Amino acid sequence: MAMTLRLNDDDDRALTEQAQREGRSKQEIAQEAIHLHLTRRAEAFDRLLAETMTEHAELLDRLA
Repeated sequence: MAMTLRLNDDDDRALTEQAQREGRSKQEIAQEAIHLHLTRRAEAFDRLLAETMTEHAELLDRLA
């Protein structure tokens, strides 16, 4: 799916420089950054949920 991403001048400059250093496109760098961000957030949420479920297992059993 197509999407337009608008960046402020500083972020665009940093992205351009990073892409040049790596010999990759700005799009590749942005896609990878978004993917890593979403993956890390999902993993953090799953970890927090598991910890909460373990910590409050007795209470959750009584409520079930």
